[in-house]
Amino acid sequence: MKSLPCVLTIAGSDSGGGAGIQADLKTISILGCYGASAITALTAQNTVTVAGIEAVSPEFVALQIETVCADINVKAAKTGMLFSAPIIRAVAASMVNKSIPLIVDPVCVASSGARLLKEDAIQAMKELFPLADLLTPNVPEAELFADMEIKTRDDIFKAIEILLEMGPKAVLIKGGHFDSVAATDWLGIKGEQPIPFMQQRVKTRNMHGTGCTLSAAIASGIAKRQNLVTSILAAQKYLNLGLRAGFEVGEGGGPPNHLAPMLINGMKEELMSGMHECGVRLSRMGGLSKLIPEIGLNIAAALPFASEMTDVAAYTGRISCTRKGEIIICGHPDFGASAHMAAVVLSVRKFNEDIFCTANLRYNESILDAVKECKFTEAWFDLADEPKQHMSSESSSLEWGINEALSHHDEATKVDVVCDPGEIGKEPIVRLLAKDFADLESKIALLLGAIEDQ
Repeated sequence: MKSLPCVLTIAGSDSGGGAGIQADLKTISILGCYGASAITALTAQNTVTVAGIEAVSPEFVALQIETVCADINVKAAKTGMLFSAPIIRAVAASMVNKSIPLIVDPVCVASSGARLLKEDAIQAMKELFPLADLLTPNVPEAELFADMEIKTRDDIFKAIEILLEMGPKAVLIKGGHFDSVAATDWLGIKGEQPIPFMQQRVKTRNMHGTGCTLSAAIASGIAKRQNLVTSILAAQKYLNLGLRAGFEVGEGGGPPNHLAPMLINGMKEELMSGMHECGVRLSRMGGLSKLIPEIGLNIAAALPFASEMTDVAAYTGRISCTRKGEIIICGHPDFGASAHMAAVVLSVRKFNEDIFCTANLRYNESILDAVKECKFTEAWFDLADEPKQHMSSESSSLEWGINEALSHHDEATKVDVVCDPGEIGKEPIVRLLAKDFADLESKIALLLGAIEDQ
């Protein structure tokens, strides 16, 4: 097998496993690189507190770095918790003559509030900056090293300018501490206008080790010969997925789920298999042809942490029928197969995270009567009311429509169907919402039963 590019992490050990060396090595491995380490300090910590810190001698930190680099072809390195001025200077002396791209994450305070950098080490940390290909402070760290308060975009630009004057080739100020809908990181390169990198903010308390994870992911991209911008974008996407897939570890905030990409692959296979079986069962339901619209019936199902079209599976064709009512399944389940089906389920999930499935059904008086007979909760939108700026594509129209229907509904989390009377050139549709395939099949069966009783 071809060897993996090596990333060296120089950081502290987190006995709780969520940050530091542990987070770095998990990140480096899942992103397809080989992780080596030089441990600067041992910590006794969990999700609630840092109970103690035991620093490694500067000489032994340097020995770890020198020993790794003497034998292993390190393609990129990153620093995390360096703790003291002597350790920082030992790291700087070890890296100064090496042509290894270096990401410096100037870790100062743990998410629990414990200081991870001694007061007298702040100046020493600044001495390390000229060796950095990229410096990745969060807002409090940028304020500390730039000696200024950061509240606005202009403040960020000024802080980037100050930090670049300290010697790093580039600075990425992480915007997670700002209170905004999107989390925006700002990349500054000397002589260039700062570049914003936006990600949807994730509502979670499981954010322990996010800085370690991001810098390790960027270093992994650099080790794989990606350029800086590509590495940052890929690292952001990986971290965002890990945050959406985070889970509780202890009493305090846990870490991102570093194994999320691997777990998602397993979930994708399971979901596509489930969708195939669901399609087969639906095709055997008597009278299904009565629910199939002219454009064909399709099913969409989202992954648990879906945020984009490629996280939603649908049939590559659709489920259609002959004039005699014979059911024909066209294509197969695949992710990213239908932009408009994905738009529906993703838009609904903003109002009800329990919804994972949707199906588009025929719209007629018989079916609307069946919806009422089944006591399904309805929501409605009318494309005739759509503002012009949303008319660029069918998926954007559906995003607008679902938002319009649910944002004005008193019980958005209880909605079973979203009805769309259509317009010229667009078939009216009843969109059925469900928690999973079993729920979807059960609701379709109820509708067919109600139609049969009419």
